[in-house]
Amino acid sequence: MSDKIKPSEVSDVLVQQLAKISSGEKFEEVGTVLQVSDGVARIYGLRNAEANELLEFENGTMAIVMNLEEDNVGCVLLGSTAGIKEGMSVKRTHRIASIRVNDNFLGRVVNPLGQAIDGKGDIDLTGAYEMPLDRKAPGVIYRQPVKEPLQTGLKAVDSMIPIGRGQRELIIGDRQTGKTAIAVDAIINQKSLYEAGHPVYCIYVAIGQKASTVAALVQTLKEHGALPYTIVVSATAADPAAMQYYAPFAGAAIGEYFRDRGLSALVVYDDLSK
Repeated sequence: MSDKIKPSEVSDVLVQQLAKISSGEKFEEVGTVLQVSDGVARIYGLRNAEANELLEFENGTMAIVMNLEEDNVGCVLLGSTAGIKEGMSVKRTHRIASIRVNDNFLGRVVNPLGQAIDGKGDIDLTGAYEMPLDRKAPGVIYRQPVKEPLQTGLKAVDSMIPIGRGQRELIIGDRQTGKTAIAVDAIINQKSLYEAGHPVYCIYVAIGQKASTVAALVQTLKEHGALPYTIVVSATAADPAAMQYYAPFAGAAIGEYFRDRGLSALVVYDDLSK
C-alpha cells in the first residue's frame, strides 16, 4: 500500500492545506451570566458592550443591552428565561438592535428579530438592509407635506375624515366594535393599487394577541389576495415582554425600509395598549 503513495501528491496536499491557514487571530469578547430573573440578566465581563447592542447566549437566545454599569451589564432577554443559567457564556454580536429587511419579507410572518415564524422556511436575506430598531425620525423640515390620501375603502372614513399619506391615525373604541376590521379592510383595499403598479406596502404588527387570532388574520389576508404586499410582524401573548416591547419598533423599521426607497407603506399597530 505504501508504495502507491507518491511523495509529490503528499507535498501538493500539504501546500494546499497551508495555503488555507490564516495567521490572523480572531478574538471574541465573552462575558458570564451573574444573575438571571424574569426576563432580565446581568452579565460580567463585557466591558466594551454598547447600549442597545445585541448579545447572544451560548444556547442561541438573543438579548439587548439596556443597563451599562461599572462592573456589569444589564440586558433584556428576547427568549425564554428557562434556558439561561448562572455561569453561562455570552458573546457580543457587535450589532446594534436592528432587523435585516428585503423584499422577500413580503407575504411572510416574522417576529421582531426578522425571523420567519410561518413555517415556510427561512427568509433569503441576500441584499438585505440593516434597519436599526431605534432610529431618530427625520425633522419636520425634511418631510413632504400631507398631500395624497390613503384610501381605506370605507366611504364614511374616506369622505368625512380622510387619512393622508404621512399621517398617523388613532382608531379608538370599546371591545368588539370593529377596530381591527377597519385596519384589515384598509390593508385589503390597497390591492387595486398593488395590481396597478403603485403599491402601498402594508405592515401589520400584532402585539400581545393570541397566536390563533394572528393565524386567522393571515388567512383572511390570504383569501382576499392581500398577502403579496403585506408583512405581518407578530409578538404574541406567549412571547417574552421584551419581544412585545420591540414589535412596534420592528414594524416601524420595516416601514422605513420602504420609505427610504421612495415607496409608500402603511403600518398598523394592533394594539399599543398591551
